[in-house]
Amino acid sequence: MTNPLDSYRDPEGPRRRRGGGDKRRRPTDWLNDRREGRGERALVPDVEFDSYYGHNVVKPVPWEAPIPIYLFTGGLAAGSQLLAAGAYVTGNAPLRRVTRLTSGVATAVSGAALVVDLGRPERFYNMLRVAKLSSPMSVGTWIFSAFAGGAVPLAGLETLRLLPRKNSGSLASLMGRAEEAAARVGGVRRGAVAPRRAGVLGFIEDALELVEAPSAALGALAAGPLATYTAVLLSNTATPTWAESRHHLPFVFAGSASAAASGNAMVWTPVAHAGPARALALIGSSVDLVALNRLEKHLDAHGVGEPLHHGTAGKLNKASLALNVAGFVGTALFARRSRVASVLSGACFVAGSVCTRFAVFEAGMESAKDPKYTMAPQRRRLDERGGTGNITTGPRTADGRRPLPGPDGHPVLRD
Repeated sequence: MTNPLDSYRDPEGPRRRRGGGDKRRRPTDWLNDRREGRGERALVPDVEFDSYYGHNVVKPVPWEAPIPIYLFTGGLAAGSQLLAAGAYVTGNAPLRRVTRLTSGVATAVSGAALVVDLGRPERFYNMLRVAKLSSPMSVGTWIFSAFAGGAVPLAGLETLRLLPRKNSGSLASLMGRAEEAAARVGGVRRGAVAPRRAGVLGFIEDALELVEAPSAALGALAAGPLATYTAVLLSNTATPTWAESRHHLPFVFAGSASAAASGNAMVWTPVAHAGPARALALIGSSVDLVALNRLEKHLDAHGVGEPLHHGTAGKLNKASLALNVAGFVGTALFARRSRVASVLSGACFVAGSVCTRFAVFEAGMESAKDPKYTMAPQRRRLDERGGTGNITTGPRTADGRRPLPGPDGHPVLRD
């Protein structure tokens, strides 16, 4: 039956195929560059992904100023405790006193900064309820707790030793006077053995003296992990600059912690007793400068080093370099003979360490905000596996899927 509308136009003959014959042509596979038929071309260009409507790919960590303060004070406390352990063994009382007090105060500030960042104090206690070796935060919490268990009693002991001792007729005071007299008879300098303190403070001081050696050993053992675990903590995030720094950042933080602790000791310790601090300052600043230089080259080679050279992070990084060089020169040439040079050089080391921690922190935060620092490393890894920077091209399997990398990292093509 003919449609009434078709009855008004002339009938058409059968349509003929161009080129003749009844050969069917396969559809164009423009993804694999097999252009058949009329040679159609893709109307949509290859995908060049940067971000989703200009938004960052990874979300910046919700950390603020307390975290870089925690990074610096943790390193300062760790380095000071190492110096204190050496001063305790060698009998360097002025250096031991300064470094123990510094370590105690820095530990308190570091713990307070961590609690402020957590928002509620009980969250720190909840972190101690579990121990997860695969979590840098969990391991770091236990390292910090162990370190504080050694550093805080020693700082308390040095504080009690600085308090004036009142002579009284108590039994403790009489025993102290007897020990001092016996020491003078034995040829010991007058005042080398202080009289015992009476009352509750005397009891606390005696108790702390009993645990002085174990606390010093515990603090020295936990100092190294405390100085470097924060670098592992940053590197374990998805933040591009931090994640790419995982092989170099621990050395930067270790050198920075040593330089800061030694510089602080140079500021507060007489020149005659600050020799170990000067030696550690030269070593720590050298490690910091070399490791930071290698870190910058590594980040530049992988396309994520720009945040460390520009903006706030770039200014802090340049200031850190200048301060460390100034402190190194002043310590090597003048600090041994001049008290003023010792103070200025030590202050440069402390300020340089502060700038290093804040520069690394700011660079990581900026790299998370710009999507190109997330995509560039991913494209590089894709190229290393044998693909390209485009998700629509490159080697594929027979069914059109992208192959998985083999044991050697190159794609395995299987039909």
